[in-house]
Amino acid sequence: MPRVQVYLPENLYRELKERGMSASELLQKAIRDELGYQEKLDAAERYFAAMAERIGEPTPEEMAEAEAWADRYFGPEEDKED
Repeated sequence: MPRVQVYLPENLYRELKERGMSASELLQKAIRDELGYQEKLDAAERYFAAMAERIGEPTPEEMAEAEAWADRYFGPEEDKED
């Protein structure tokens, strides 16, 4: 198994050790989770590209309607934190 070197801020290292957690296991899980997330994003991009090719890009009116719908259910985009 390849080895990598990871640097942690002192406070993270201290908390990790206080909790008796394995940095290696934790990092492996975090990387697996992130890779899975990225795979889902890639699949969504492929799906939307295929749909746009099949039915065309949305018109400005359709985009405005979709944004208004999303704002009603999820709140305006500018209210969300990054």
